[in-house]
Amino acid sequence: MAIETSRGLMVACLRASGRRVFAINPMAVARYRDRHSVSRKKSDHQDAVALANILRTDAELHRPLPGDTELVKAIAVLARAQQDAVWDRTRAHNRLRSHLREYYPAVIEAFADKREKLLAREARAILAIAPTQAKASKLARSKLEAAVKQAGRQRRIEAETDRLLEVFRRTWLRQPALVETAMGHQTLALLAQLEAACKACEDLASATESSSCSTPTRRSSRVSRVSPR
Repeated sequence: MAIETSRGLMVACLRASGRRVFAINPMAVARYRDRHSVSRKKSDHQDAVALANILRTDAELHRPLPGDTELVKAIAVLARAQQDAVWDRTRAHNRLRSHLREYYPAVIEAFADKREKLLAREARAILAIAPTQAKASKLARSKLEAAVKQAGRQRRIEAETDRLLEVFRRTWLRQPALVETAMGHQTLALLAQLEAACKACEDLASATESSSCSTPTRRSSRVSRVSPR
């Protein structure tokens, strides 16, 4: 059987019936279709004929879907989902950073040297309590230090708190007060999306790792009976 996807209920049913399934790239199908018709018009019948001819003439050039176990298929699903979650997280981070550049450069500067930038737990914790420059510049040392600790930092807490206070209390370009407040509300909304994306990444990565480790390693009986010399 030739089909233009490697996933879905149809593919699962075909494989369960014992048929060999070939997942053909849709772009390849389009090239084969052009061999028989110059029209760009598509139809189910034409696609079916094109797919059938691909296997009839060039089956040796394509590989059937491997006979993976149920566990391998489950891991593949989780891995794809985790990859999609990483992309969603990157997009959410970029949207937030682009928004902050318009009114709150201090927080970008504060985490510019961090490997994770605004994805760092400390950055997200501080944005949650100080979504505007006005609030950041008035942060009490105790509150900022508590946010840093809550984010998971265990070393150099006082030094990091001093560094952040110094950055936030510099003189920065500012939007008008009402505009800044409104943009702060938007920041909280974007931050909620980023938090959800980060949690999805962590949960899916954990699920993928758990599935990968769920099969016990089996040792051969011959090896287990050999005593060390």
